[in-house]
Amino acid sequence: MFANFLPHDVYFLRKSESITLAQNIQREAINTPLSEQAIATSYVHQGTGNTPILLLHGFDSSVLEFRSIIPLLESKNAIWAVDLLGFGFTERLPQINYNPYTIKTHLYSFWQQLINQSVMLVGTSMGGATAIDFTLTYPHAVKQLVLINSIGFSGDVSFGKYLFSPIDSWAVEYWRQRKLQALFFGSNFGNLQPSEIEAIRCATLHLEMPNWREATISFTKSGGYSDIAKKVAQIDKETLILWGELDDTLPKLDAERFRNAIANSQLTMLNCGHVPHLEQPSIVASCLQRFDKATRHTTD
Repeated sequence: MFANFLPHDVYFLRKSESITLAQNIQREAINTPLSEQAIATSYVHQGTGNTPILLLHGFDSSVLEFRSIIPLLESKNAIWAVDLLGFGFTERLPQINYNPYTIKTHLYSFWQQLINQSVMLVGTSMGGATAIDFTLTYPHAVKQLVLINSIGFSGDVSFGKYLFSPIDSWAVEYWRQRKLQALFFGSNFGNLQPSEIEAIRCATLHLEMPNWREATISFTKSGGYSDIAKKVAQIDKETLILWGELDDTLPKLDAERFRNAIANSQLTMLNCGHVPHLEQPSIVASCLQRFDKATRHTTD
């Protein structure tokens, strides 16, 4: 059974890994300094074992992004994946501004309330920028940092600061329609493989959540993580950088820039695109587990 806060289209999921993860999505009322009202926060918690791994998804995504990798990690680690404030299936309160500050504040409250021990923090794409920001603000909460094709040196929405009404609404609706049209044409005209259609279903499911448009506009107009690049060199955690060298979203040069900027870092290039955890989940899972084992031995 699926939780009743999920959109009805969750019943159109077809692949077992998508269905299983969606069935495991739950919500917790998280108290934060952002609002008197607790925020119903969606997350997945599976597995037990070594260092807890906290997974942070990319822009306009959700915990479903991790449907392929969580089953590969949960036998050796406690896995947490959370829908960041303003994204996924987490409640979007209308009185909150959605920006990097409120995202990390909410994430810290989630960590305090449900995890409360240092984690391996894994951020993908925009989630990488969130992970950097969180690590620098709350270093005691992070034991190890992993950046997967991370925004930081490029790929941000800094242009959003210059949008005004109704252009901001048009831009967000254009983004939404691109996803929905890809799903419609792929499903009805047979130009996509079933696995590709399933990936788009997972990527569009949260678009029907209440206040999706308003929260997306709010985050976009905040400028996102446009100032994070100048902070990267401040990271002092052991850091693993995983990068799909066929990425057509972010330049391969960014991987080297992260490695050069972060003192205690290592870089592994992968033969895939922007989402290695979906394209090569077994390899990524192995990289995370080796990194965890190596850093645990270093600190013991």
